[in-house]
Amino acid sequence: MTDNREVPPSSGTPETAPEARSAPRVVLADDDVLLREGLASLLDRSGFEVVGQAGNSTELLDLVRSVRPELAIIDIRMPPTHATEGLRAARVIRAELPGTAIIILSAHVEVDDAMELLAGGNRVGYLLKARVTDVADFIETVERITAGASVVDPSLVQELVRARRQRDPLNALSLREREVLALMAEGASNAGIARRIFVTEGTVEKHVRSILTKLDLPERDAEHRRVLAVLRFLDAR
Repeated sequence: MTDNREVPPSSGTPETAPEARSAPRVVLADDDVLLREGLASLLDRSGFEVVGQAGNSTELLDLVRSVRPELAIIDIRMPPTHATEGLRAARVIRAELPGTAIIILSAHVEVDDAMELLAGGNRVGYLLKARVTDVADFIETVERITAGASVVDPSLVQELVRARRQRDPLNALSLREREVLALMAEGASNAGIARRIFVTEGTVEKHVRSILTKLDLPERDAEHRRVLAVLRFLDAR
């Protein structure tokens, strides 16, 4: 029996398989060999290519300059002083190879160090080492940072909020004084403030004096002190 089904003509051009995406290349830097090897194994199994490891900042910089990876994962504290060698190395990497994503790992939340790093732009992350224990979350975070995002550990966010509250100069003011200062920021005079909050002008003057004292503004021209007080208010918003 003859098969009479038509066979579509060949185009003459062989089909090409979609081009495989190369695995992002990663450099690891941590003087804790067990942690470093564990991270290397985890990343290799998750679609990354670990192209080098370093135990101190000097080795790290030599390695990064040599292989030019897409990502560097760096312990914030490394030999010889275990201070902020990792952070200093990250600064150099960001200056020399701005396209390299950087993740700083830290055992503790260190607000000032983190803020300095995060001010450097995108493709940067600050993570606590405890976060590595949640494998799926950690790998997802690494992928996001490598792709261009910036990620801050939730614990750091909490510390930043707490630090902001502690530094807020308006914390010393009463609710009424805050209300008076807000009206000052709107440009209202003492008489205008008095009409708005239904008190005497003398009461407003007392509130203003108290505000200037609590904000520890220098003893200068009264109007200049009012301007400084308003600037403090706006800066805290």
